[in-house]
Amino acid sequence: MPMTDVLLGSVEQLFSLATLVSMMIGVMAGVIAAAIPGFTITMAIVLALPVTFTMSPLQGVATMLAVYVGGGSGGLISAALLGIPGTPSAVATTFDAYPMARKGEPGRALALGIWASFFGALISAVVLIIAAPPLALIAVKLGPWEYFSLILFAVTVVASLVGKSVLKGLMMSLLGLFIATVGQDPMMGVPRFTFGIDVLAAGIPFLVMLIGIFAVSQLASEVENPTEMKQGQALVGGKMHFQPFGVMREVLSRPGNLLRSSMVGVVIGAVPGAGGSIANLIAYDQAKRASKTPELFGTGIADGVVASESGNSATAGGGLIPMIALGIPGSAVDAVLMAALMVQGVSVGPRLIMDNAELVYGMFLAMFLAAGMVLVFCLISMRWFIRITEIPKSIIVPVVLVCCAIGALALNNRITDLYLLVGVGLVGYLLAKLDYPLAPLVLGVILGPIAETNLRRALMADENWTLFFTRPISAMLLLLAVLSVALTVRRLLKKRRTVSP
Repeated sequence: MPMTDVLLGSVEQLFSLATLVSMMIGVMAGVIAAAIPGFTITMAIVLALPVTFTMSPLQGVATMLAVYVGGGSGGLISAALLGIPGTPSAVATTFDAYPMARKGEPGRALALGIWASFFGALISAVVLIIAAPPLALIAVKLGPWEYFSLILFAVTVVASLVGKSVLKGLMMSLLGLFIATVGQDPMMGVPRFTFGIDVLAAGIPFLVMLIGIFAVSQLASEVENPTEMKQGQALVGGKMHFQPFGVMREVLSRPGNLLRSSMVGVVIGAVPGAGGSIANLIAYDQAKRASKTPELFGTGIADGVVASESGNSATAGGGLIPMIALGIPGSAVDAVLMAALMVQGVSVGPRLIMDNAELVYGMFLAMFLAAGMVLVFCLISMRWFIRITEIPKSIIVPVVLVCCAIGALALNNRITDLYLLVGVGLVGYLLAKLDYPLAPLVLGVILGPIAETNLRRALMADENWTLFFTRPISAMLLLLAVLSVALTVRRLLKKRRTVSP
């Protein structure tokens, strides 16, 4: 069938009233679900799956893509306004968006994130159309050796997120890796480091860690001053401004940061199993290294918000690359998308684009359409979301705490997760008071299981450990990890010499 006929057929299906309405509902559901701490994009996609069974294949997958793209932007809201990442892919967004909001610019922080997410999603959609087959071929050549090296490189990124002390950052990262080993051995099923305590028998879920470390500890610090609570003081004082079109020019004035961070998101997204939780941190790290003022990162600057949000949004298009070209899901969300297609009777694999060209090109167009819908919805609704910061602490703190508890309980429906949430939150609060960085701890918990599984797979496939250094891509990633630490230590030493003449 000629290409023009394929595109026209896709456009006709995609721009039907029923598809447009279901996509808009999907965008709203994705943004709102991701904005609630504890509710992930994967949860929203899974909940949307049964609804798509009665739809045509393109309408169903377009609706789920709308939830996916909407969720990529929704995590920004709680990250900027409350300092609590709505999803793991918004962890780095809290570093600069929240300080910016606390300085009286919550509208600017949200607008920066919205536009960066929009442009990141657009860039990833363009790359998806142009480079899906060649990038997918590279992604599937990665073995467990390359995966482990990639995770090691991601862990070293903490070296640039540790603030004043590399040692404290690395200690927190190692603590996170250790916490990830608590519970049952993923391959042998043997209990590890549970010490006979029932609460630890199933391990510590990373989402409980994420909510406890960021949300509970943050909320505890908000109620430190009882006078502010009694006076009904809001999270952010002063008059709020939301001028999205002025901020759009601010985002576009950083083309290098925007393009680099988006490409990081696309490449990381194309690696099966990596996803936005790694992409936003690496994009933030690369932006900080490339900046002429790296010392300002973490104080509430625009470059940090642009890097994190464009990086995590670009993983949506990147994750579709191996799925469309080879039938391999790039993330849990992509696996649910594959399931939706298979339920509709569509065979997912290398022949997908040849046998279902109209559907695949419809998915490409749906990515653009969903990005536009998210932008419109966010620009309209943010004026109401921003009013969250005007709510007195005495109201917002217990409401958010209840949302966190529901999110932690909904993950596995286990009461023990609530006990863990309280314990982790108190530990996070104490660590923050002792000036230990919390992001490396969460990063270690998220990446630990992936690193362990791939290390064991690599050694089971071949006991020769030198393969980590002799396989080209693995060796390159390990070299980047060493350079990452070395450059950060050099920067900190140089800064210390400048401060102490």
